[in-house]
Amino acid sequence: MMVTDPQKRQPRNPSRNPLIKPSITAVFNGSALPGGIAPLCVDRTSTAAASTATLLRNPLEELFEKDRSPEDEKPVYGRSWKASELRLKSWDDLNKLWYVLLKEKNMLMTQRQMLQAQNLRFPNPERIPKVRKSMCRIKHVLTERAIDEADPRRSADMKRMINAL
Repeated sequence: MMVTDPQKRQPRNPSRNPLIKPSITAVFNGSALPGGIAPLCVDRTSTAAASTATLLRNPLEELFEKDRSPEDEKPVYGRSWKASELRLKSWDDLNKLWYVLLKEKNMLMTQRQMLQAQNLRFPNPERIPKVRKSMCRIKHVLTERAIDEADPRRSADMKRMINAL
């Protein structure tokens, strides 16, 4: 009697085929993962009495704007940051703001790309230039600080960090 490999007998999963790319929504809801497993993070904490499982948000949700119902009024988006406002902030605050703006830019670009793929209009296209201007101004303020730094080594380190942004 001949022994066969059990994995060869299983039907192929189309999501594992490199020629078939799953849609972003399939990845988002977990149907593109093997076995349809949802990609949610589970934080399991156990105590002496009982163990509980808490479901966390899917990290891909951060690439999409929250859905609003049609009854909600259209949100008003703010302006870009001014350099004079950014000069008042600390290095750490500017670094945090940089990554908040980077996340916002990635979310907007993802949303724009998905809507373009569906031949739909991107709402509020003026938000992307505001985010880009703010990011450029943060780099400008950080560069000013690096140039004004008295210690040449620290100044060079700061410039390297800024160029890596």
